[in-house]
Amino acid sequence: MAFVSRPRYTWRLRTRSLPLGRRTVLMGILNVTPDSFSDGNKYFDPHAAVGHALRLLDEGADLIDVGGESTRPNATPVSPAEEQERILPVVRAILKLRRDAVLSVDTYHAATAERAIEFGAEIINDVSGLIWDPAMAKVLARDRPGAFLMHTRGAPRGWSNLPPLPHADIIPMIVAGLSHTLSLARNANMDRSTIVLDPGFGFGKLGDENFTLLAHFAELHQFSLPFLVGVSRKRFLTAHLPQDNEMTRQEATTAANTAAILSGAHILRVHNIPAARAAASIADSILSLAQPESQQPHPSGIRKIFSA
Repeated sequence: MAFVSRPRYTWRLRTRSLPLGRRTVLMGILNVTPDSFSDGNKYFDPHAAVGHALRLLDEGADLIDVGGESTRPNATPVSPAEEQERILPVVRAILKLRRDAVLSVDTYHAATAERAIEFGAEIINDVSGLIWDPAMAKVLARDRPGAFLMHTRGAPRGWSNLPPLPHADIIPMIVAGLSHTLSLARNANMDRSTIVLDPGFGFGKLGDENFTLLAHFAELHQFSLPFLVGVSRKRFLTAHLPQDNEMTRQEATTAANTAAILSGAHILRVHNIPAARAAASIADSILSLAQPESQQPHPSGIRKIFSA
């Protein structure tokens, strides 16, 4: 079986850079919310949130993604002010305890992105791909953090009413959506080297449409940009399994993460770092041997992946 040759990039963050493609980068999920689909209310308390962030870092997370608003189906939006009240104290506390931690803030509000950057966030994760707040592109162009830009079909409150798509239309729809996002970034003079794309598993893709996306994920490398994949514990993974519980969702997540890496994903957004690290270790080893010898990483691996 042939696997893709994962492209390599240098990703520019706010104050440092990160090589992508040598090994899979893991981003731990920190939901400071009362209603997220998997861990809502577990880390809503700031002390609990900071403690969990430190555990994720100790387990080997390369990045932490801090979010203050749930984007599960039918989630209730929150104001930028409330979102900032939830996440900014957590960002400040994490960086006080771990000065070298690399934090992403999950927000589509330009005002929140601006404040998060002031508080030390290196990355902004906009699940709307610059669509829901027209001011976001200008903030990202001016302050130049790393940027995750996702494809989303519709918005959380409308997902339950979306009609299913023919499977042949899924990749063209995502390509068109990401092309539009990149045109917005280009028009705002965003630095292309700061951008990582995300095809948005579960974000307006229904059931098996997500498996179609995963099966054809390698086609998205036509953008010549790195990719983030976030499938962790999502409902579509267990739709065809006899049970849907925490164990089966984690097992299914590991399988999907492995498939994503072998299709060229650069970064995984995950809840369980040790399980993702084990999957990435195997998949990265396979990819390294599938690449031309001149592109293979050193067998000892790469531990220090950041540069000033």
